[in-house]
Amino acid sequence: MREYTKVIKIGNVAIGGGNPVAIQSMCNTRTEDVEATVSQILKLEKAGCQIIRVAVPTMEAAEAISAIKNRIHIPLVADIHFDYRLAIAAMEHGADKIRINPGNIGSEERVRAVVEKAREKNIPIRVGVNSGSLEKELLEKYGGVTAEGLVESALMKVKMIEDMGYDNLVISIKSSDVLMCVKAHELISERTVYPLHVGITEAGTVNAGNIKSAVGLGIILYQGIGDTIRVSLTGDPVEEVKSAKLILRTLGLRKGGVEVVSCPTCGRTRIDLISLASQVETMAAEYDDLDGVKVAVMGCVVNGPGEAREADIGVAGGIGEGLFIKKGEKPRKVPEGELLTVLKDGLEELRRERVKR
Repeated sequence: MREYTKVIKIGNVAIGGGNPVAIQSMCNTRTEDVEATVSQILKLEKAGCQIIRVAVPTMEAAEAISAIKNRIHIPLVADIHFDYRLAIAAMEHGADKIRINPGNIGSEERVRAVVEKAREKNIPIRVGVNSGSLEKELLEKYGGVTAEGLVESALMKVKMIEDMGYDNLVISIKSSDVLMCVKAHELISERTVYPLHVGITEAGTVNAGNIKSAVGLGIILYQGIGDTIRVSLTGDPVEEVKSAKLILRTLGLRKGGVEVVSCPTCGRTRIDLISLASQVETMAAEYDDLDGVKVAVMGCVVNGPGEAREADIGVAGGIGEGLFIKKGEKPRKVPEGELLTVLKDGLEELRRERVKR
């Protein structure tokens, strides 16, 4: 359970030991392109990302880490495969953590060289295993990819690094099979005290990936398992952060921010509710300081006014217009084109009210 996992510091973010579950994402820019990478990370920071990972497939990418680090505000993780020299270079250039799969780094001597550099700089190593990288002997032992095989593979790699005298570790065991991933986390949480990086790998598009991630992460996190998460989506990484925040809030594992509720629309809807709700959701992400505030975006006058009254502020659609409703105040009519504006003004007013308290 996360309360009993080992505390690991990734830059200025602590995970494990009951610390809040941290949200991660990964850039899809070329790390060598410092401008593009920094620009994307700053957007991710604004969305609520707390730890960012970048791919390091070349020495140029490793060397770019120092320039990127100078312009961002969250810890940076270097994702390394195959070449141990890239892991060493990434740490020398300021990576706050490295992600490796010891199985594809090469010989034990090469893994040891990485571990020694990590020990020198006290940099955490994330030991990553996924269903596509399971060793041949484990595939044969378990008759294919299984949760048990994933756990055994991860613990073998952890022991290798422990035997080298290092235990500043985070474990990740990922699968695109949701139920296998759940079972693997249940098993490994009973066998290790290291913090767990949780995610459903290769989850898919924003639509399908969100569903798979919400189900898988929801089950795992609800059991008290998991110290940091990434929602893996084929799309803009900002969507990963938005989804991760919502999953954590839904489970009561994250406070802060505005909750947006909206109706599913029906034949009574006479405003462009789908577009409005999407814009409100994007806007609300900028108000993380308004803990516990609820905004309702409702499509018609049947249930809309009643539902909106349960929120702190809300709108209920009419024909080309809507009612703006704030608790304790008389509803007022607003033209459809001004609904987003009055909601933003309402959030600003709520922010000012909180500052005065």
